[in-house]
Amino acid sequence: MSLKGFIDLQVNGYLGVDFSEPGLTLDDVRRVTETLVLRGTLAYCPTVITASWETYVQNLPVLAQAMETPDLQPHLLGLHLEGPFISPEDGARGAHPRPSTRNPDLEFFERLLALAEGNVSIVTVAPELPGAGDLIRHIAGKGIAVFLGHHLAGPKQIDRACQAGALASTHLGNGLPNMLPRHMNPIWDQLAEERLTALLITDGHHIPDNFIRVVSKVKSPQQLAVTSDSAPVAGMPPGRYDTLGQKVVLEESGRLWNPVGQHLVGSSSSMMECMNYLAALNLMEEEDLCLVGYHNPLRLVGKKLPADQFARLPSLTYAEGSFSLK
Repeated sequence: MSLKGFIDLQVNGYLGVDFSEPGLTLDDVRRVTETLVLRGTLAYCPTVITASWETYVQNLPVLAQAMETPDLQPHLLGLHLEGPFISPEDGARGAHPRPSTRNPDLEFFERLLALAEGNVSIVTVAPELPGAGDLIRHIAGKGIAVFLGHHLAGPKQIDRACQAGALASTHLGNGLPNMLPRHMNPIWDQLAEERLTALLITDGHHIPDNFIRVVSKVKSPQQLAVTSDSAPVAGMPPGRYDTLGQKVVLEESGRLWNPVGQHLVGSSSSMMECMNYLAALNLMEEEDLCLVGYHNPLRLVGKKLPADQFARLPSLTYAEGSFSLK
């Protein structure tokens, strides 16, 4: 194995830096990027969640600038816009602010794309919203990956989204109400949809081990990818924090949650930690682990990373069921 690290399609922030918080600077992006590379994330998608227009105006140009900065460019795969075109409903909305959610809007999307100077690689959309099919078709037509997330869509709506070009589920099993109907619910419908790759947050908190086992039996390794969904306080010590507009608790175990809303607020883990948690379940051989942690994420966003670009970096090694950098 000659990989130099993993690929993460959803990084909301790290070490106190929030990609969705006004005031983001180029140095903030550099600090996150340099730290993640040292911790096993070779490249990633900076993720901006549902936010106010003022936040988009401030932060998207900064992230676009980062993607054109020589030392950062190799490690940044393009923005992941996780919203604002998501469900406003409690549970499905997760940690996203309700007032900033909005129905699919081609003109608004184009304004976001312009602010990001075209540097968008993923957009998460709720397929049940009015106009979702047209928006998905429009985004996919530009070569940008559309993921389904933070939604309450039924099978027909998911089918139409896939016909329009949706490729994956942003984080299967999350971004949902705590209580769902036993049989007719978005988890089963996305799991059954062969056109969707399933992204899983394998941090030990977002989804139980048995859920990971079931998904890995239904979806082939070619249809799976791991993401960290790291929150801005990931990499920080346990404690109480204000992040993503909420008061949260980061426990010793790594669980990051909102005790008022009773929901998780992203992950406190990096890709290395998520991949090692998955490896410890003994569900996959090394080759398949590399698929879900490196090759499949790159495929979803249509990117390739030249090997000689990272020759100076240590390589991933896999021994006794875990990864490390050496």
